[in-house]
Amino acid sequence: MTARPSPHVASLTGIAPVFKSELGSISQLTTDSFPILRRLSVTRIVLAAGALREPQWNVNANQIAYVTRGRVLVSMLGNADEFASFVVEAGQMYHVASGAVHHVENVGEGEAEIIAALRSGHPRHFSLTSSVNAMTDAVLGNTYDHPASAFEVFGRPDAAQILRREGPARIPATAGLPNAHLFDLEGQIAPLTYPYGYAKLARSQFWAALDDLSMYHLNVGGTGMREPHWHPVTAELGYVWRGHGRMRVLDPDGTLDEYVLEPGQVYFIPRAYPHHIEALTDDGIDFLIFFDRSMPGDIGYRATASAFSREVLSAAFGVRERDLPALPFTPVDPLIVPRRNPRDPVVE
Repeated sequence: MTARPSPHVASLTGIAPVFKSELGSISQLTTDSFPILRRLSVTRIVLAAGALREPQWNVNANQIAYVTRGRVLVSMLGNADEFASFVVEAGQMYHVASGAVHHVENVGEGEAEIIAALRSGHPRHFSLTSSVNAMTDAVLGNTYDHPASAFEVFGRPDAAQILRREGPARIPATAGLPNAHLFDLEGQIAPLTYPYGYAKLARSQFWAALDDLSMYHLNVGGTGMREPHWHPVTAELGYVWRGHGRMRVLDPDGTLDEYVLEPGQVYFIPRAYPHHIEALTDDGIDFLIFFDRSMPGDIGYRATASAFSREVLSAAFGVRERDLPALPFTPVDPLIVPRRNPRDPVVE
């Protein structure tokens, strides 16, 4: 293992935000600030009560977002005049297609926090304010069937990213109706449950709106461990939500990275890199893990041992066949395995 800082880890809560005011903040990790990223980036949005993120649209990326705390209203206009407006509670997720203009508004009494993944390492966007300001008064008058003078009142300010709402929140009566862009992840009965952890899955199998993104809420208990594995066709971008853990990653050049993960940190594992995760305390650890596929898959060490004969394994590891441990036949990997041995010491 190397003593240098790992290229796989960065902090989302400890970096300087790209925008900050008394109304909230926006922090972002892209390929520019976290060079190992490929095809994914992550954004943290914090909104004070009564604040809203300006209407905008992503140029080159679909987006999925998880509300970690608070209550927000999302309104959007998508392709072919698709309108949607809905409330997202803590533990729920929303999806915004690339190019769809949308806004996010805190309609709760306390602060709201959102963790969002975008399907690009270099995301770009336009704001509604800047886009309207780019047009002349005459063009706007023609667009909205008014004289040009009606738009002289527009001061052409720079986009502020987070704004203050005047008056109470206005929630449409239709906001509680079923909506394809809304997904109640924490309301899901975990498809994968063990005595030592679980995984709730926001993927196209359960959320049809997803195209090239997905997310798992992975809980690894203190008595469990995410077995060593790799994802053949998807990268993995994880946000540490709660708890402390340890991850070990092997790079193709033979570099071995092992690091401790704390709340607010982000890690990135490129496609097919073997890695493992375990909690460092009995309280366990919770991750929001984003993938650049709508149906991610993996190959685990446990099932891999069942794919080859004992003669092959004996030759590969230079161990006499009779000295090989009795490896369990595993046609389907269990995702999380029990931690029956003491934790390895943490390397400083």
